[in-house]
Amino acid sequence: MTQEELDRLMSGDMSEGGDDESAASKQDSYDEDEDKKYANVEYDLGATKSWPPPPPLTENKVVHQLDDVTKESEEKATQMFDMLEQISNEQMAAEEQMGGIADTLNSLQDMMNKLSVKFPNIEAFKSESEKIDGALAAHEAVINNLANIGMNTMSSMDMMQYQDIHRQKIERVINIMRALSNYMNKLFEGKIEDEKRVSSAKHIHGDQNNDVVADDDIEALIAAFGQK
Repeated sequence: MTQEELDRLMSGDMSEGGDDESAASKQDSYDEDEDKKYANVEYDLGATKSWPPPPPLTENKVVHQLDDVTKESEEKATQMFDMLEQISNEQMAAEEQMGGIADTLNSLQDMMNKLSVKFPNIEAFKSESEKIDGALAAHEAVINNLANIGMNTMSSMDMMQYQDIHRQKIERVINIMRALSNYMNKLFEGKIEDEKRVSSAKHIHGDQNNDVVADDDIEALIAAFGQK
C-alpha cells in the first residue's frame, strides 16, 4: 500500500466521518451492548502464559483510548494555559504595586536623612533610616523574584506548545489507523450479509479435537432422517 493510497484513504475517512449525533448515539449503544456481551469472559494476559486477544470492550479499543487521550490532553492543556496566563497577569500587577511601595520608601528615606542631618543627636531618626534601607533591599529582592516568575511563566507557556504537537501526532496516528481499518474492511467485504451465511461447523475432520463427529455417527444420523 503506497503513501499516496494511504493519504487518499485518510482523506476519505475524514470527509465521511462527520459529527452526526444520531450516529454517535447508536455507536454508544453498540459499545454498551458489546461490553455486556464480553463482560463475563475471562482473559489471562499474564506474560508467562499464552496471550489471547483482549475482549473488545470499550476500555480495550485502541482508537477509543487514543481519542480519550487527545480530548483530555487538550482540555488539560487549555486549563494549564489559563492558569499560566492568570499567574502572568498577577505577576505584572504585583510589579506595579511594588513600584508604588518603592516610591513611598524612597520618600521616607529622604525625610529620615534630612531629619538625621538636622538632628544628629536623635538616634531614632538614624534607626528608622536603617530600617528603611532594609525595606528597600527586601523590595529589590521581591522585584527580582517577580521577574523570575514572569520569565518562568513564559518559558512554561513555550514548553506547553510541545504538548499540542504531541496531540497532533497522536491524531495523525488515529487517522492512519482508521484509514487502514476502513481499507481492511473493504478488502474483506462480502456480497452476503453475515446473518444470512450458513453457519460453519465447529470441528471438521482433521482437527485435533475429540468433538469431531465420526463417520459412523454421520451415517446413523442420515439413516434416522431416512426413516422419517
